[in-house]
Amino acid sequence: MRRGLAVFLVINALIVTFLIRSVFTLLTLLVEDGSADAIHSAEIPAPQSPLIDNRPRLIPKIIHQTYINDSVPEHWRAAQKSCIDLHEDYEYKMWTDAKSRELIATEYPWFLNTFDNYSQPIQRADAIRYFVLNHFGGIYIDLDDGCNRRLDPLLAYPAWVRRTAPTGISNDAMGAIPQHPFFLMVIESLRSYNRNWHLPYITVMYSTGPLFLSVIWKKYMASGANVGDGYGGGRVRILMMDEYNRFPWSFFSHHKGSSWHGKDARLIFWMGSHWMMLTAAGFIVAGIIGAGLWWVYGRVLLLGQKRYKQRGGYLDRLGWGRGIKSAYELAERHEV
Repeated sequence: MRRGLAVFLVINALIVTFLIRSVFTLLTLLVEDGSADAIHSAEIPAPQSPLIDNRPRLIPKIIHQTYINDSVPEHWRAAQKSCIDLHEDYEYKMWTDAKSRELIATEYPWFLNTFDNYSQPIQRADAIRYFVLNHFGGIYIDLDDGCNRRLDPLLAYPAWVRRTAPTGISNDAMGAIPQHPFFLMVIESLRSYNRNWHLPYITVMYSTGPLFLSVIWKKYMASGANVGDGYGGGRVRILMMDEYNRFPWSFFSHHKGSSWHGKDARLIFWMGSHWMMLTAAGFIVAGIIGAGLWWVYGRVLLLGQKRYKQRGGYLDRLGWGRGIKSAYELAERHEV
């Protein structure tokens, strides 16, 4: 029985180890706050400050946005206009579905099949933002993010993304120089993460959305490439929540958005707000399953012992059992 228990525990330990290894990067996101690479308030010149002109300008003055076509919905036009009006000296690129596909087909034909076969339109909208930043450089801004001030101070970093809650980074506002190694890793990873998780929200988030980007960010930092602040540097700086949109001096203002969220998204948000209860329930379910597996394992062992005894009695009736027993005893005496 002790040997059986040991085997059972080893098997379960291997299963748990495999599961933890499979989601290890996701688990590390829970304790990653991005503070090591944060863009601090103290290093950002105030709006209209002459210190802005003294900062390097690594990222090109290009603003990228995406939509189905050129007819942006009314509820996003004020946000779009705020960014255009504040940056008259920036090139503005609106990436419609047609223009997005043309860029992929022309410059990244190896990705066209994946791009065309995404099950959700938002996945194409997510993917194209990574490709345009990799190809042209510049700053990408979601249509539901308005500009609260000029973005010139953010041009001083080779790449930046923003911190999101409860953990990880988001893909609604980000900037980079062309061919930054982080965004190269991002676009190279898109095909391997293109999986259907059956719930549209999870599928989008983990194939092209913020969760996907956060996982690649963690892998990028683990690779040792997250170093160097000058042009050609590999470091990715993090725009924290205060600098993002919480104050009058923050860079962005948030407008109505998330038009692609469905019923499954509401389920995920509910799960997020009740995570302690769900975690406790998970441990209870795991305990019940473990107890059930132990019971099944015990029954299998008991059945095996019964069959062994029945077979031993059958061999005794044939006159073979005593011979086998004598052979084992002889072998034991020889070993001694």
